[in-house]
Amino acid sequence: MTSRRRWLLAAQAALLATLASGCVAADGTAAMLPGGVTPEGVAPVNGTTGVQLLVLLTVLSVAPAMLIMVTSFTRTILVLSLVRNAIGVPQLPPNQVLLGLAFLLTVFVMAPVWKVVNTEALQPYLAGQIPQAEAIKRAEGPVRKFMLAQTRESDLTLFVNLSREARPNTVDDVPTYVVIPAFLVSELKTAFLMGFIIFVPFLVIDLVVSSALLAMGMMMLPPVVVSLPFKILLFVLVDGWGLIIGSLVSSFVT
Repeated sequence: MTSRRRWLLAAQAALLATLASGCVAADGTAAMLPGGVTPEGVAPVNGTTGVQLLVLLTVLSVAPAMLIMVTSFTRTILVLSLVRNAIGVPQLPPNQVLLGLAFLLTVFVMAPVWKVVNTEALQPYLAGQIPQAEAIKRAEGPVRKFMLAQTRESDLTLFVNLSREARPNTVDDVPTYVVIPAFLVSELKTAFLMGFIIFVPFLVIDLVVSSALLAMGMMMLPPVVVSLPFKILLFVLVDGWGLIIGSLVSSFVT
């Protein structure tokens, strides 16, 4: 909490300092008067620096949400969490390990998309070959293509109708703010469907163990105590993590 507070205070100080510098002329000596004119009659050149810094800080604050909204992170973390619950040990692996694994898998899946964004948008912008608006437009294309490849047509149609916009002629005409929620809903459906398939073999083990204990008259012994070692053993013998991660990565259409 202390480091977070220090970071916020440092960000606020930097923002205030930049806003103050936006009221100074290019030579750093003249204060800006009402109307955007300095005492020497020269318009300042750093007037938008504070606004740009404010926008940058805002983007950095919503970066985790953007990671969830437009990448494979949602499906990945949900499937891994469902696997953990299906085995019957909700505390293992720990949340930090699970989030780290989901993040690394997200980087792996999204690497081709980010490579295209870097080649076609970021590097030309940094080299000064294209303006900022053109760079954003170029970066949006590969991300939209990835999201649309994972989005169900029914979900996309639902949000197109909810937006009350004119029906687009092609999928390329669908606004991005419509594509993103449709993509998220499709990811939730896919993740829960994969989770259901993963739950089935573990459920069978629980049923078999419960029936065996009931037949032996051991009704006071919780079935989960006996079934948990068998579920862990089965998961290890079939290389469960490898199968799940392989199926999870392969499920993304690129």
